[in-house]
Amino acid sequence: MLFRQSLFESVVERLSEEGTDAADEESPAVSHRIHGMPGNYLADSLMTEPQEATRLQQAYLFLMEDGPLDEPAAPPPPQARAPVIPARLVRLSLEEIAEDLGIAPTDDREKLAERRRQFARLNHPDKVDADFRERATKRMKIANLLIDEAIRRLS
Repeated sequence: MLFRQSLFESVVERLSEEGTDAADEESPAVSHRIHGMPGNYLADSLMTEPQEATRLQQAYLFLMEDGPLDEPAAPPPPQARAPVIPARLVRLSLEEIAEDLGIAPTDDREKLAERRRQFARLNHPDKVDADFRERATKRMKIANLLIDEAIRRLS
Protein backbone atom coordinates (compact mmCIF):
# COMPACT_ATOMS: atom_id res chain seq x y z
CA MET A 1 0.00 0.00 0.00
CA LEU A 2 1.33 3.36 -0.96
CA PHE A 3 1.27 6.34 1.30
CA ARG A 4 -1.65 8.76 0.98
CA GLN A 5 -3.80 6.19 -0.88
CA SER A 6 -6.72 4.29 0.46
CA LEU A 7 -6.83 0.55 0.22
CA PHE A 8 -9.42 0.81 -2.58
CA GLU A 9 -7.26 3.15 -4.66
CA SER A 10 -4.24 0.88 -4.35
CA VAL A 11 -6.26 -2.19 -5.44
CA VAL A 12 -7.65 -0.32 -8.47
CA GLU A 13 -4.17 0.82 -9.48
CA ARG A 14 -2.75 -2.70 -9.17
CA LEU A 15 -5.60 -4.20 -11.25
CA SER A 16 -5.16 -1.63 -14.00
CA GLU A 17 -1.41 -2.41 -14.18
CA GLU A 18 -2.11 -6.15 -14.44
CA GLY A 19 -4.73 -5.53 -17.14
CA THR A 20 -2.34 -3.57 -19.37
CA ASP A 21 0.37 -6.23 -18.98
CA ALA A 22 -2.01 -9.02 -20.02
CA ALA A 23 -3.26 -7.02 -23.03
CA ASP A 24 0.31 -6.49 -24.24
CA GLU A 25 1.18 -10.20 -23.98
CA GLU A 26 -1.82 -11.53 -25.94
CA SER A 27 -3.50 -9.81 -28.83
CA PRO A 28 -6.53 -11.95 -29.69
CA ALA A 29 -7.13 -12.87 -33.30
CA VAL A 30 -10.11 -11.24 -34.94
CA SER A 31 -12.97 -13.72 -35.04
CA HIS A 32 -16.49 -13.62 -36.39
CA ARG A 33 -17.68 -15.92 -33.63
CA ILE A 34 -19.37 -14.82 -30.47
CA HIS A 35 -17.19 -15.70 -27.52
CA GLY A 36 -18.76 -18.19 -25.19
CA MET A 37 -20.85 -19.96 -27.84
CA PRO A 38 -19.69 -23.45 -28.76
CA GLY A 39 -20.36 -23.18 -32.47
CA ASN A 40 -21.53 -21.06 -35.31
CA TYR A 41 -25.23 -21.77 -35.69
CA LEU A 42 -25.76 -19.52 -38.67
CA ALA A 43 -23.33 -21.48 -40.82
CA ASP A 44 -25.03 -24.78 -39.91
CA SER A 45 -28.47 -23.55 -40.92
CA LEU A 46 -27.19 -22.16 -44.24
CA MET A 47 -25.49 -25.42 -45.15
CA THR A 48 -28.50 -27.58 -44.38
CA GLU A 49 -30.19 -28.66 -47.55
CA PRO A 50 -33.99 -28.56 -47.83
CA GLN A 51 -34.05 -32.33 -48.37
CA GLU A 52 -32.20 -32.90 -45.13
CA ALA A 53 -34.58 -30.59 -43.27
CA THR A 54 -37.54 -32.53 -44.65
CA ARG A 55 -35.92 -35.79 -43.63
CA LEU A 56 -35.45 -34.49 -40.11
CA GLN A 57 -39.08 -33.40 -39.91
CA GLN A 58 -40.32 -36.79 -41.09
CA ALA A 59 -38.12 -38.71 -38.68
CA TYR A 60 -40.87 -38.82 -36.05
CA LEU A 61 -43.92 -39.22 -38.28
CA PHE A 62 -44.01 -42.96 -37.63
CA LEU A 63 -45.16 -42.11 -34.13
CA MET A 64 -48.30 -40.59 -35.61
CA GLU A 65 -49.58 -43.61 -37.53
CA ASP A 66 -53.07 -42.19 -37.97
CA GLY A 67 -51.79 -38.91 -39.33
CA PRO A 68 -52.09 -35.48 -37.79
CA LEU A 69 -54.18 -35.12 -34.68
CA ASP A 70 -57.80 -34.29 -35.27
CA GLU A 71 -59.98 -32.53 -32.79
CA PRO A 72 -61.08 -34.87 -30.00
CA ALA A 73 -64.55 -36.29 -30.27
CA ALA A 74 -67.13 -34.47 -28.21
CA PRO A 75 -68.10 -36.36 -25.07
CA PRO A 76 -71.60 -37.76 -25.11
CA PRO A 77 -74.15 -35.45 -23.52
CA PRO A 78 -74.99 -36.35 -19.94
CA GLN A 79 -78.22 -38.16 -19.35
CA ALA A 80 -80.88 -35.57 -18.71
CA ARG A 81 -82.59 -36.38 -15.46
CA ALA A 82 -85.97 -34.98 -14.65
CA PRO A 83 -85.58 -32.33 -11.96
CA VAL A 84 -87.08 -33.18 -8.59
CA ILE A 85 -89.22 -30.53 -6.96
CA PRO A 86 -87.94 -29.48 -3.53
CA ALA A 87 -90.39 -30.18 -0.70
CA ARG A 88 -90.58 -26.52 0.30
CA LEU A 89 -91.95 -25.52 -3.13
CA VAL A 90 -94.98 -27.74 -2.62
CA ARG A 91 -96.04 -25.58 0.34
CA LEU A 92 -97.85 -22.62 -1.27
CA SER A 93 -100.67 -21.74 1.13
CA LEU A 94 -100.53 -18.63 3.35
CA GLU A 95 -100.50 -20.73 6.52
CA GLU A 96 -97.65 -22.97 5.34
CA ILE A 97 -95.48 -20.03 4.25
CA ALA A 98 -96.22 -18.18 7.51
CA GLU A 99 -95.12 -21.30 9.36
CA ASP A 100 -91.91 -21.45 7.27
CA LEU A 101 -91.23 -17.77 8.00
CA GLY A 102 -91.73 -18.25 11.72
CA ILE A 103 -93.14 -14.76 12.30
CA ALA A 104 -93.85 -14.15 15.99
CA PRO A 105 -95.96 -11.31 17.45
CA THR A 106 -92.91 -10.07 19.37
CA ASP A 107 -90.74 -9.57 16.25
CA ASP A 108 -89.54 -6.03 15.58
CA ARG A 109 -88.58 -4.49 12.19
CA GLU A 110 -85.00 -5.73 12.32
CA LYS A 111 -86.05 -9.28 13.15
CA LEU A 112 -88.64 -9.25 10.33
CA ALA A 113 -86.04 -7.95 7.85
CA GLU A 114 -83.70 -10.75 8.95
CA ARG A 115 -86.45 -13.34 8.45
CA ARG A 116 -87.11 -11.93 4.95
CA ARG A 117 -83.42 -12.29 4.02
CA GLN A 118 -83.23 -15.84 5.40
CA PHE A 119 -86.36 -16.85 3.50
CA ALA A 120 -85.07 -15.28 0.27
CA ARG A 121 -81.71 -17.01 0.68
CA LEU A 122 -83.44 -20.40 0.77
CA ASN A 123 -86.35 -19.82 -1.61
CA HIS A 124 -85.24 -17.33 -4.25
CA PRO A 125 -86.44 -18.25 -7.78
CA ASP A 126 -82.92 -17.94 -9.22
CA LYS A 127 -81.75 -20.80 -7.00
CA VAL A 128 -84.21 -23.40 -8.27
CA ASP A 129 -84.59 -25.23 -11.56
CA ALA A 130 -86.33 -23.35 -14.37
CA ASP A 131 -89.32 -25.69 -14.16
CA PHE A 132 -90.03 -24.59 -10.59
CA ARG A 133 -89.35 -20.85 -10.81
CA GLU A 134 -93.01 -19.96 -11.04
CA ARG A 135 -93.74 -21.74 -7.76
CA ALA A 136 -90.70 -20.13 -6.11
CA THR A 137 -91.77 -16.69 -7.32
CA LYS A 138 -95.27 -17.21 -5.94
CA ARG A 139 -93.79 -18.35 -2.63
CA MET A 140 -91.55 -15.26 -2.42
CA LYS A 141 -94.46 -12.93 -3.19
CA ILE A 142 -96.58 -14.45 -0.43
CA ALA A 143 -93.69 -14.29 2.05
CA ASN A 144 -93.03 -10.62 1.23
CA LEU A 145 -96.76 -9.89 1.61
CA LEU A 146 -96.83 -11.54 5.05
CA ILE A 147 -93.73 -9.67 6.24
CA ASP A 148 -95.03 -6.33 4.91
CA GLU A 149 -98.31 -6.89 6.80
CA ALA A 150 -96.40 -7.65 9.99
CA ILE A 151 -94.37 -4.43 9.58
CA ARG A 152 -97.57 -2.41 9.03
CA ARG A 153 -99.02 -3.82 12.25
CA LEU A 154 -95.95 -2.58 14.14
CA SER A 155 -96.53 1.01 13.02
